[in-house]
Amino acid sequence: MRKQIAAANWKMNLTVEQAITLLDEIVSKNIKLSENQEAVFGVPFPYLLLAKDRISDNKNYFVAAQNCYTKESGAFTGEVSAAMLSSLDIKYVIVGHSERREYFSEDNQTLSLKVDACLKNNLKPIFCCGESLEIREAGTQNDYVETQLKESLFHLDPSAIKDFVIAYEPIWAIGTGKTATADQAQEMHAHIRNVLEKKYGNEIAQSVSILYGGSVKANNAKEIFSKPDVDGGLVGGASLNATEFAEIIKSLKS
Repeated sequence: MRKQIAAANWKMNLTVEQAITLLDEIVSKNIKLSENQEAVFGVPFPYLLLAKDRISDNKNYFVAAQNCYTKESGAFTGEVSAAMLSSLDIKYVIVGHSERREYFSEDNQTLSLKVDACLKNNLKPIFCCGESLEIREAGTQNDYVETQLKESLFHLDPSAIKDFVIAYEPIWAIGTGKTATADQAQEMHAHIRNVLEKKYGNEIAQSVSILYGGSVKANNAKEIFSKPDVDGGLVGGASLNATEFAEIIKSLKS
């Protein structure tokens, strides 16, 4: 069975003291994960090692960086390379979050380079895709997301796509309190898997974990995660609350 993942995206939040408190509260709940379940903590760069240390005794708990640069090294003040993250033994990197696309002008071509940088350094990308409200209302969301996948991922060999992680983010449901219904999430996740199947075949497509990322909360996670093509969530605001995120972890399919 493909991985079922509850991934926290802290974004640019929390002081170091708050980060320690949050991680310790979640760890103290002693949530046991099965072989196909993972809890992932996407923390700001300064907290990567701290987070690794705090969760180190918990099986299938991992840390993710929220971004990386396309280049291996060089005169790029303020950037962090995939090689640096790999040297810290970080497992995951969130690539192409809608906020990176919107505020930092990251396009599909740039993200293809970031994906390559991650894979070259044995990091697993959590590749984000999704549509705005305008595109959803125009009814062109399927074509839009398909283009994101094709332009950023379809240069990869099947071996690189196997066991990949994709996060579908309906941008209109991020931080707005709006949430795609469980059926809407399933519809897009099934479409993404179908796009992958047409390119890479059914076996590869079925190995890819597709997370839902749009206002996931403790009170809706179980319903959303129950859908056959939804393999967990990329969680924003609710991941900053220990009780909320713990319940979301518990909502993963076993």
